[in-house]
Amino acid sequence: MLRLVHLPRSDADSLHAALVARMKDLPPTLMRSITWDQGTEMARHLATTDKLGAPVYFCDSRSPWQRGTNENTNGLLRDYFPKGVTLISHPPEQLLAVEHELNHRPRIVLQDRCPADLFAALLVSSDPSVLRR
Repeated sequence: MLRLVHLPRSDADSLHAALVARMKDLPPTLMRSITWDQGTEMARHLATTDKLGAPVYFCDSRSPWQRGTNENTNGLLRDYFPKGVTLISHPPEQLLAVEHELNHRPRIVLQDRCPADLFAALLVSSDPSVLRR
């Protein structure tokens, strides 16, 4: 399930505050880890791990195959935001609208189900088999 975060600035403090605010409502069973690129914006990763209860893992430099879901999602986001366009220039309301649209778009990898439906099923069930058909 995609969750976009509006960042007024791309520094470590802003990212930490935005991630915690956006992800703190997830049940611990659904917030297992965060995978991130190498970058100074994650300098507060230990504080983020402490607040969210999820370890942060860093991918090796120039290794996009270590974060395949992220790369696929970036491709989907390019339908709305061309490559090279910073998301900072878009208002939070626009990011939420794109997030909603992508979370309600059926995906082949999910057997033509949409992430929002599967996420809702997970929230009401403690049994992960609800994801299987």
